[in-house]
Amino acid sequence: MKFVVIRKADPDTEAGVMPTEQLVTDMLRYNEEMIKAGVMLDGMGLQPSVKGARVRFNGGRPTVIDGPFTEAKELVAGFSIIQVKSREEAIEWVKRWPPIDGGGNVEIEIRQVYEAEDFGAEFTPEMRKHEQWLRDAAEQRAAGKD
Repeated sequence: MKFVVIRKADPDTEAGVMPTEQLVTDMLRYNEEMIKAGVMLDGMGLQPSVKGARVRFNGGRPTVIDGPFTEAKELVAGFSIIQVKSREEAIEWVKRWPPIDGGGNVEIEIRQVYEAEDFGAEFTPEMRKHEQWLRDAAEQRAAGKD
């Protein structure tokens, strides 16, 4: 099972306050633990919403809304993608989050990722094959092998 671990934004992350050396050290140690355990697939911090945009569709027409966005607690400051055996295992990994982050006051959301088998028979073998081709092509492009 794959999960996205979402570190919610706070006033500091939205202000672009960079993490302390100690927090970076602790996060690297935490991520290394997950990588060594074969759990972590990817992860990144996100820049403040002032540098972002939203595209909202109404009647199929896009409207671009530039950041910043007002509700920091509803925004994402970073994420990790992990692969574990259960929701409970994902929760156990998140409980190990470095306690100095946000002065000990952060909110982490855990969301399971849809995988091909979740879609049932409607996701035909041809669709599965095409989806795998897309994933492989994206990985190759990211690795500079296109």
